[in-house]
Amino acid sequence: MTSAVTIERCSPRDPEATALITASHAFLLSKYPPEFSFALSIDDLCVPSIRFWTARIGGAARGCVALADKGDYGELKSMYVDPAARGAGIGALLVSTVIGAARDAGLPMLRLETGDDLYDAHRLYRRSGFVDCGPFGDYVEGPHSVFMERPV
Repeated sequence: MTSAVTIERCSPRDPEATALITASHAFLLSKYPPEFSFALSIDDLCVPSIRFWTARIGGAARGCVALADKGDYGELKSMYVDPAARGAGIGALLVSTVIGAARDAGLPMLRLETGDDLYDAHRLYRRSGFVDCGPFGDYVEGPHSVFMERPV
């Protein structure tokens, strides 16, 4: 990719954002049973306690991420990068955006749940300062989940 990556706040209902979210859901459902998929719906991503961003290259949305404000911590949600755009640094920029937004919101901790075999995601999160932790919020230990956190 030769164009610069830009990160923009947007609505999950933006057609390009919706396409990314839909692709993410399809990917997760191809890997995990539905009862182990914790992806948020478009409506869930539109509540006031959630902020949503897209990463764009040449104006086209190529990745997305959300920050859910849980009061005493933030949760990184709906992280997805179009497979055709991977390797351009989009994931790192999206994670950095969420960390900055959590800091600006005064959230002391950032947490996430991800798939057990999403090894590229694990590496990205660890490079961004996340470490393994136990289940949090409404999550329970499960065969397909990895939980991580990092101080903000």
